[in-house]
Amino acid sequence: MYRIQLEYMKNWLQKGENRKPLVIRGARQVGKSTLVKLFAAEMGLKLNEVNLEKYKFLNDVFKTLSLNTIVTELDAIPKLPGMGKGTLLFLDEIQSTPFALPSLRYFYEELNEQPVVAAGSLLEFLLKDHDFSMPVGRVQYLHLGPMTFSEFLIALDEEKLAKKIYNFNIEKVNNSMSEIGSLAHERLLELVRIYFFVGGMPEAVSVYSKTRKLKNAMEVHRSILDTYRDDFPKYIGSRNLTRMLNVFDKIPPQIGRKIKYSNFSADEAGSLIKRDLEILRLARIANRVSHSSCNGLPLQAEADESISKLLFLDIGLVNCILGLAWGNMPKVSDDRLVNEGPLAEQFIGQHLVDHIRNKTGNELNYWLREGKQTNAEIDFVIALNGTIIPIEVKAGKAGSLKSLHQFMFEKKLKTAIRFDCNTPLKQKISTKIQTKQGQMQVEYELVSLPLYLVESIFNA
Repeated sequence: MYRIQLEYMKNWLQKGENRKPLVIRGARQVGKSTLVKLFAAEMGLKLNEVNLEKYKFLNDVFKTLSLNTIVTELDAIPKLPGMGKGTLLFLDEIQSTPFALPSLRYFYEELNEQPVVAAGSLLEFLLKDHDFSMPVGRVQYLHLGPMTFSEFLIALDEEKLAKKIYNFNIEKVNNSMSEIGSLAHERLLELVRIYFFVGGMPEAVSVYSKTRKLKNAMEVHRSILDTYRDDFPKYIGSRNLTRMLNVFDKIPPQIGRKIKYSNFSADEAGSLIKRDLEILRLARIANRVSHSSCNGLPLQAEADESISKLLFLDIGLVNCILGLAWGNMPKVSDDRLVNEGPLAEQFIGQHLVDHIRNKTGNELNYWLREGKQTNAEIDFVIALNGTIIPIEVKAGKAGSLKSLHQFMFEKKLKTAIRFDCNTPLKQKISTKIQTKQGQMQVEYELVSLPLYLVESIFNA
């Protein structure tokens, strides 16, 4: 199946002498190994795939940091084509042999002509707790998450609809449907609803694309979730497994809400729940969205991790944990789904996380102001072309955007984005808001986009 990261990897390969070993980071079963195999096949490279879970003894070999020794041992592995011109060395499950990571710098410095890719599903734990010298500036990272909606469309043989997303430019929104088309708009909303259920885990997408049976995708979801649960003993150490399983299952109902540890357990100390959530975040199963004051760039500089909310890895897995059956899922155009359910926010956030991690390596942010009587919240805040852009995920008219009006006035910003189920629309907002100084005028441009165009905001 097509992945957008294939284009990134092609550019990486063409760097020649400036090419660094590429380390692919991501949760288990998001398609890291498949991506490398697809890339090797497309580029006509012979693949030297070494699953380091099977060759843990190589850790001592990597520990020598002697490239000659390392290459000799790798060349001795049976059934590999051997390294050299026209080959790709792929070190899979690199977290199983920790010293393989610092050894990558020597491939860059001494054997630069050999393309090297490494991948690991629990790599974040290694990067956080390493006790060796990291190859800073000697490796390149690529973050891989679930398949995006446009990749999902391609897997379903809907390439024409995917191209509408790739080619859409929000700077050219002209309040007409000429770029999308009414029929395409309705079809895309139908497919968004299916994506809400199937999600972007490659195996689930593959099964659905072949059978077009949603129950088959749900069976894959259950299998993936069982795999994650079975993985917990590998990285939680002496922590309470029962509590970890409970925290894992309670993340989806908390999507979009400020984290309150009491919502996960009324009996356990908040510090324990906090650490459990951090472990799941390192495993890339959960994504943290931290509050930022949003007074300037970079947004992460003013991030407050003590005020945060959560997203899950994948929207299909969210539905499986929530037990949301297809027959009970409202239509995507139903305001109840957009306004009350966590699914729309998970969908948008999942796509924003995917882009921001690769662009900046940072986490996603949002804005929250808690008052004695009223709260104000902006679902997400991103940096786009050097400008702070607030993002709201909801249906309704501009009059319902009280928090957005307050935010735009306080931060003196000119453009905001809203995702809903309507056709693209660009409008000038001019309204009055109540402040401590009395009523004040606020004016800005609001770009409203249908949910399926979330990837297009980075096209400009």
